[in-house]
Amino acid sequence: MSLAPRAVLVHRRTEYEELLAHHGTPGQAAFFLSTRGRSVDEVEQRHRRQAAALARAAAAVPLDWRRTRVERADLPRFAFEPEDVVVVVGQDGLVANAAKYLDGQPVIGIDADPGHNPGVLVRHPAPALAALLPAAVTPSAARHVEERTMVEAVADDTQRLLALNEVYVGQPGHQTARYRVAVDDEEPERQASSGVLIGTGTGATGWCRSAWLERGGPVALPEAAAPTLTWFVREAWPSPTTGTSRTHGVLDHGRRLLLTVESDRLVAFGDGIETDALELTWGQSIRIGIAKTRLRLLT
Repeated sequence: MSLAPRAVLVHRRTEYEELLAHHGTPGQAAFFLSTRGRSVDEVEQRHRRQAAALARAAAAVPLDWRRTRVERADLPRFAFEPEDVVVVVGQDGLVANAAKYLDGQPVIGIDADPGHNPGVLVRHPAPALAALLPAAVTPSAARHVEERTMVEAVADDTQRLLALNEVYVGQPGHQTARYRVAVDDEEPERQASSGVLIGTGTGATGWCRSAWLERGGPVALPEAAAPTLTWFVREAWPSPTTGTSRTHGVLDHGRRLLLTVESDRLVAFGDGIETDALELTWGQSIRIGIAKTRLRLLT
């Protein structure tokens, strides 16, 4: 007998909850905000909208389904199951946070604060979830799924990292990163820079876009679902021993960017989450390319 589907509601603590955890009482939280020229009313209102969206999402789960909740900070320790339907209640960035831990499970993005989020990945209001959940497990569900390319970084010691937007490789303290860079089996170039960004079409509206604009648009940024990555070296420094001839490029299927570390320590992290980083030391290498895993986003 097959297991019933499980709805996994992914959320994150609101700013108001973080303030209460840090300051202890609503009064102390309000006083702290006032010292920063802010009012607690707006923070409380956002908290109430988030709580209402989460409650409405929970109420929309069919009675014969299994269900659970997971907070963003607990995602690295949470065991997703093949039968899961992942419901992300929050902001677009929370979908990216969850995507790296999934393996083909369908994702429904619920906008917890309509009008205040871009809604690129959290496309649906909470009331729509009652119809979306059953649709996610029907045989025709694939027709309503948008598959988005993800980027994968694999170190020579088998450390592995997935990201939906981009992977950054560089110094953890944003000092000069030293490494050798090559695409596939090309002759490598020794570089000193502020690090390297490798991004997807989803990430082409964020960090990678700023590097692209700074560079004057040297390559075409990929569309959201395109099986292509773009990469940019940030502030490459020319010197007698370091070059600047390879500072951007495109990676399609089968192509990999190879970085060999020539610093005491570099890190690789995805989607801006520095606390979940691969640690790389002198002489190690890391390959970055298109991941086999894709985000399956219910449209």
